[in-house]
Amino acid sequence: MGTQRPLYPVGLMVADRPCLVVGGGPVAARKIRGLLECGAAVTVVAPEVHRAIALLAADGTIAAIDGSPLDVQIRPYRPGEAADYRLVIAATGDPDVDGRVHADAEAGGIWVNSADDPAHCSVILPAVHRQGPVSVAVSTSGASPALAGWLRDRIAAGLDRDLATLADLLSEARAAVRARGGSTEDVDWKALLDGPLPDLVSSGRLGEARDLLRRASTPSGDPGPPSPGDAARGPDEGPGTTSRPST
Repeated sequence: MGTQRPLYPVGLMVADRPCLVVGGGPVAARKIRGLLECGAAVTVVAPEVHRAIALLAADGTIAAIDGSPLDVQIRPYRPGEAADYRLVIAATGDPDVDGRVHADAEAGGIWVNSADDPAHCSVILPAVHRQGPVSVAVSTSGASPALAGWLRDRIAAGLDRDLATLADLLSEARAAVRARGGSTEDVDWKALLDGPLPDLVSSGRLGEARDLLRRASTPSGDPGPPSPGDAARGPDEGPGTTSRPST
């Protein structure tokens, strides 16, 4: 086996940005669903799209669209159109069509994923588990999507269901530090997470969790202002938590 350089992992902010999916089958449906969940402005191009649209309608994806619309164009891919988008996914299963999409995207400097064809990808899509603002992504660099999904599920099974609340409280604390003109680099966040903070959150003692964060992120002798969430919530009321694995 040849030596492959490691992937550089990033998180793409695709909300309201134009993304293209070429294809109308089940694989394309999964790619469309993932983009829509992240708020992308998705255009779908394929001579036949009824299978993808039926799947997205059946699982509630289309009904849940809130923001950028889904633009479905029932026609073949037009040469060069990949250059008009920020992210392109080729998922027709036809090597000739997917190859043209990849070539056009590369020529235009556009990030492109070719489903089940890592050799023609500048972006590899990982298996993802989400809880609120927390995303856990697993990739095998395209070697085995099944292994990535299996690892994702094993990791997700061991995660605390209150991660979204914990992440939101930490975000509040970071915002409070910046509002005082301090640096978030001066706070030992790892020590907080290795300490009682996660248990306080998981047991619903959010007032104590906020107090702990305030003390740890405030210079000695300065009680500091209330965190941004204190004014809007009671001491034991936390942010909403949702969890939905995605691939």
